[in-house]
Amino acid sequence: MKKYAAELIGTFVLVFGGVGSAVLAGTHIGFLGVSLAFGLTLLTMAYAIGPISGCHINPAVTLGIVIARKIGIKDAIGYVIAQIIGAIIAAAMILFIAQGAPEGYSAAVSGLGANGFGLHSPGQYSLAACFLTEVVLTGFLVLTVLGSTDIKAPVGFAGIPIGLVLVLIHLVGIPITNTSVNPARSIGPALFVGGWAIQQLWLFIVAPLIGAALAAVVYSVIRTSDTIISVPQAERALPSEQRERAAVASRS
Repeated sequence: MKKYAAELIGTFVLVFGGVGSAVLAGTHIGFLGVSLAFGLTLLTMAYAIGPISGCHINPAVTLGIVIARKIGIKDAIGYVIAQIIGAIIAAAMILFIAQGAPEGYSAAVSGLGANGFGLHSPGQYSLAACFLTEVVLTGFLVLTVLGSTDIKAPVGFAGIPIGLVLVLIHLVGIPITNTSVNPARSIGPALFVGGWAIQQLWLFIVAPLIGAALAAVVYSVIRTSDTIISVPQAERALPSEQRERAAVASRS
C-alpha cells in the first residue's frame, strides 16, 4: 500500500501546489507563475516519492507506462484510484482556504481552476482546439516521462526534464484549457464546481488518455534496441576477482 499512498500524496501536492497557486495567487503571479508552480511541484515530487511509486501522479502517465509494459494493470488501477482521491482532497482544501478570504469565494462562480472549453476556456477556444491541445500536450509529457526514465537515460536526472516539460505545457495550455493533461487534476476541482465543469469533464479525461496512448506507441517505435555489449566491455564491468578469473580462462 505504500506506493498507492505515495501516489495519493504526490497527486495531492501537485494539485494543491498547482491549482492552489492559480486560485489563491493567480492574480499576483500570472500564467508564468502558475506554470512554474506546476513544474516545480512535479520536479520535487519526482525526487520525494519517485523511489517509492515512480511518481506518476497522473492517470494519463500511468496509462502510458502500462502500454510501455513497465507496470501491471492491477497496480495501475490502484495508482489511478489513489491519484483521484489525492486530487479531490487537494481541491477540497483549496476551496476551504479560498472561502476563508474576507470577500469569500464561490467555486461555481470563480471556477476553482477547473478546465473548460468554449465559453469556459480562458481564451474561449473551441472544443476541437481544446481537445487537440490536450492530446498533444499530454503526448509531450508522457513522451518525456518514458524517455527520461528509460534504462538508457542518465540515472537520477529524470525529474528535471519532466518538471521542465510540465512548465512548457502550462505556458502553452493555460490560455486554452487552463491545462489539464491530467484527468485526476481535472476531476478534483470539477466535483466542487459542478454544472458546466462536470459536463465538460469528459474532454479532460478522454483527450489526455488518447495523448498518453499515442505517446507510448510513438516511443515504442522510435526507441532504439538495447545496446549490444562486447566481451571486453562485459569483462570491464565485472568485479575484480571475476575479471582475473576471466583473464586466466582466456589465456588458457
